[in-house]
Amino acid sequence: MSEDAIRHLSRDRRFAALIRRVGPPALVVEKRRSPYEALTRAIAHQQLHGRAALAILGRFEALYPGQSFPTPAQVLATEDAVLRACGFSATKIACIRAIAAATLDGTIPTRRESTRLSDDALIERLTTIRGVGRWTVEMLLIFTLGRPDILPVDDFGVRDGYRALHKLEAQPKPKELAEIGRVWAPHRSLAAWYLWRASDEAKRAGKPSSRA
Repeated sequence: MSEDAIRHLSRDRRFAALIRRVGPPALVVEKRRSPYEALTRAIAHQQLHGRAALAILGRFEALYPGQSFPTPAQVLATEDAVLRACGFSATKIACIRAIAAATLDGTIPTRRESTRLSDDALIERLTTIRGVGRWTVEMLLIFTLGRPDILPVDDFGVRDGYRALHKLEAQPKPKELAEIGRVWAPHRSLAAWYLWRASDEAKRAGKPSSRA
């Protein structure tokens, strides 16, 4: 993230103060991770504590020694009972298989192919896959593909961060935050990262969470 982005967000005095408190952004982009792998990992993490998801992924990856991550063809060739033994539910197995199939048929692009697709095109395309919603694709865009102008307005932490930053009693609604966030373009991914930090600050301070 460039200094230009910091300067742009700092035009808002509340953002400027938050940036001073938090320091330089530490938004890590997984530059070597494929969209297929990122989406598969996202499914594993859905509705689970991070440690539990990582344990399941560890058992899953151990099924395919000698590789950093199983290929789509390998996933499709693996029996359900084997995947269940890793800790995946029946629903998650179906989603992981759908992601593998969508990779093989070209619905899920490679990293290189994704560079030719806009944010909106990727969201429209990938949300056709079972288990993949808009929020999941937005996380892919930010943390795997490094897209700089994504504002996940449905994310609880982002909306709560805005509430905390502006000392509001309730979070803004997604549509309201989308309109508010226009001023942060073209650096809305960084704005989201700092809003997550604002939410974290409020939690550490023991302030009550907002009404959604």
